Amino acid sequence: MNDMHDDKPKHHAPRRKEKSFFEGDPRMLFAFGLVTGIALTLIFGGGISLPKAGVAAGGGEKVVREFDAPAVDAGGGSAPVGTLAPVTADEHILGDINKAKVVLVEYSDFECPFCGRHHPTMQNVMDKYGDDIAWVWRHFPLSFHQEAIPSALASECAADQGKFWEYGDRLIEEQSNLTEDLYFELASEVGLDVNEFTDCYESEKFADDISQDQSSGAAAGVQGTPATFVNGQLISGAVPEATFEGIIDGILAE
Repeated sequence: MNDMHDDKPKHHAPRRKEKSFFEGDPRMLFAFGLVTGIALTLIFGGGISLPKAGVAAGGGEKVVREFDAPAVDAGGGSAPVGTLAPVTADEHILGDINKAKVVLVEYSDFECPFCGRHHPTMQNVMDKYGDDIAWVWRHFPLSFHQEAIPSALASECAADQGKFWEYGDRLIEEQSNLTEDLYFELASEVGLDVNEFTDCYESEKFADDISQDQSSGAAAGVQGTPATFVNGQLISGAVPEATFEGIIDGILAE
């Protein structure tokens, strides 16, 4: 790159000063004020609906559940550790989130052995409380688990064909045997179109979605897996089923 520059003075034609809009015709100012006033009246008077909370102006997914309080760790006092991202309609949700009084948002890693121990607890809790609870799965692949991201990608490709929970259950059951070959075997086992699954998996179609889950978990204070939020309250680790039941019973009794 040439760093030398020309020291000769440069001459430019004088620029013509443009009139601003507000220095123009007074009739234009009146028209502008009238239109602005009408628009504000329509917006705030109910004639025009602004985008509602949870619906992106560009047509994004609708928020179906928000959590009023910041996330807190039940094992570490009441100090806020972050804000849990609201649940949107395009997430992995088991149960009817519109009826549920308690929402469990789990950040998990298919290769994590503690998540493997935690999974039956979540299944049992779902069986016990029925429509009173809903379970939301989010990815939080740990960097030292070689198959964490590949298995998450595989599960998303299963979700693309409507089989996230069936496929995810099998990944947990086979978490000590996670390999690419297994992902294709499970795709066939749960009834997926294997060619479509293969294209999805090899293209890493849902890599950004997994990364977004991980970022939202970090923002909420997740540092390891499993991390389960019960109506926004963070429960870290694979804790006994009775711990969840006690918290859920307390919420349902309110």
